[in-house]
Amino acid sequence: MPQGPLVYRQRLVTRVTHWVWAVSLFFLMLTGLQIFNAFPSLHIGKEAGFDYDNAILEIGAVEADGELRGVTRVFEAEFDTTGVLGVSGGEARAFPAALTIPSKTSLATGRVIHFFFAWVLVGTLALWLVASALNGHLRQLVPTWADLRALPRDIVDHARLRFHHRGEYSVLQKLAYASVLFVALPLMILSGLSMSPGFNAAAPWLLEVFGGRQTARTIHFLTMVALLGFFAVHMAMILLAGPLNEMRSILTGWYRTEEERDV
Repeated sequence: MPQGPLVYRQRLVTRVTHWVWAVSLFFLMLTGLQIFNAFPSLHIGKEAGFDYDNAILEIGAVEADGELRGVTRVFEAEFDTTGVLGVSGGEARAFPAALTIPSKTSLATGRVIHFFFAWVLVGTLALWLVASALNGHLRQLVPTWADLRALPRDIVDHARLRFHHRGEYSVLQKLAYASVLFVALPLMILSGLSMSPGFNAAAPWLLEVFGGRQTARTIHFLTMVALLGFFAVHMAMILLAGPLNEMRSILTGWYRTEEERDV
């Protein structure tokens, strides 16, 4: 634990929106898997079906020797994933019940919950952008040239598990948070909107930007996987850097920094 002074690092709007995003993304991911189960394959192109061989991922089940076997196909590679993907609990199901909301097969319920939290995410992101632009927090996430010059050293420090507890974000933190807030989340929102027939009628150009509904669906899914990867790394960094200090920061705003040393 660092022994330096406490600094007020996280403003109230940042802390509130952080937890709203966490809850929203949890429900969005698990209801998204429920929706995926209704058509468990991802395609590149504007169309999909029996006449189109453009799937990059398929999760399904086949009957072999009188029993169901889960099969996951990635491009041309095929894997037996019985008990994990394709078949779980003796039921043909892309993702198991433990990973979907609701746990039973219900596309309608999954869509209702998914869309609700999608709009919560949109509203919260808009609120955070406006508030952060006004209070100056937004500038703290934009890497400067000095940050970029320090990037190699920051990578080496993280690889060696040397964490610097300062009042400002490190360059890797800035790049990671900026990529989520300014790239991944907007991409999730826009690709989701491009799959809406109602939004297609109002803005047909968006669907063309994403190369069709099937490609947009694939981008939407892969962005979710990227966010899941970010979450795993984010949690690992919290545990390694000092969970009590990190959790205090995002709950109360106060962060314990390192003592300044005379050079």
